This record gives sequence, structure tokens and C-alpha cells, in this order.
Amino acid sequence: MKICIYGASSDEINKVYLDVTYTLGEEMAKRGHTLVFGGGATGLMGAAARGMTSQNGEIIGVAPKFFNVDGILYDKCTDFIYTENMRDRKHIMESTSDAFIVTPGGIGTFEEFFEVLTLKQLGRHNKPIVIFNINGYFDSVNALLQNAVDEKFMKESCRDLLKSFTDIGEMLRYIESYDDSCMSVEQMKFLK
Repeated sequence: MKICIYGASSDEINKVYLDVTYTLGEEMAKRGHTLVFGGGATGLMGAAARGMTSQNGEIIGVAPKFFNVDGILYDKCTDFIYTENMRDRKHIMESTSDAFIVTPGGIGTFEEFFEVLTLKQLGRHNKPIVIFNINGYFDSVNALLQNAVDEKFMKESCRDLLKSFTDIGEMLRYIESYDDSCMSVEQMKFLK
């Protein structure tokens, strides 16, 4: 299974995030999964890739050509796809992947997460989306989504399009056993 990981590119973060994401990469490789990611050598992207490499896992990096500067991209990818821009990068990552794991990150990670979630809500894919809530990082995002349901800005069925996990094994088991029975777009909307 090709699993896309979204996450931080910064190394200036608490080491716990890097260590846990490295372990995630190791475990994905041990289970025979392929990593699809933004190609970065640093931050959580780099940690996941290094974990995959430690177990001889397959890695597909995807990045725009302008990122190809010394030290920016992970140089041990099995395959690397260069794009013209960020929009093409996201499209390739989305279309190539069978599942999505969102690890902690900043605005770029949030943007990727909300786009893939919106596409699922609109019925453009029915792939598993999980939040890897390391160190409680996504507690406020989970609360934001629940508030949107509570205030009737979205239906509970939309909230159910993703799951949040703190345990790597439990998260990967969910992805591996995902039931892709499709929900219609109508079920996501408030109808009169």
C-alpha cells in the first residue's frame, strides 16, 4: 500500500516528534508499505524517510524542481518525481497514494490535510485519512472540527471521514483494514 505522509519540514521542533515519526517510517517499511511524501530531508518528512530507509522500505519523493537545492531533498528515495509547481506536487501525491497520514506540521501541512479531506467530502476519493496526534499536537484541530459539527457548519458524517490516533500500530491497522464503502456527497450536506 502506498501511504502519503504530510508533515513538518522544520528540524527546530521537539525531538519527540522526530523520534515517533522515524518509528512510524520503520513500522510502515516492516509492513511492506511504500512512503509517498513531499521529498524533504528534514523535519518529520525526513524522519519518516529515514525510518523507511533503515528498514529498506520503498520511498517515493515528490517535489517541485525549485526545491532541488543541496540539503533540501531526501537523497535516498527509491523514486523521485519532480514537478513544475506545488499544485502539481499535491495532485501527484494525492493520486499516487492509497491512504494519508497527517503528522504535525505548519501551514503547508494544514493546507494539504484540509484539501485531501475536502476532496473526500466531495466524493473525489474514498481513501483513509488519519491524523497522527503525536504529543497532543492535533487536539485543537480535532476540537475545531467538532465545533464545526456542533455549530452545524458541517455534518457529523463529514467528521467521520477521518480518524485520529496516538498509537502507530492501531493507526496502521485501521488503514490496512479500511472499508472503502463510499458515502455519497448528499450525505455530507445539510439538505432541506
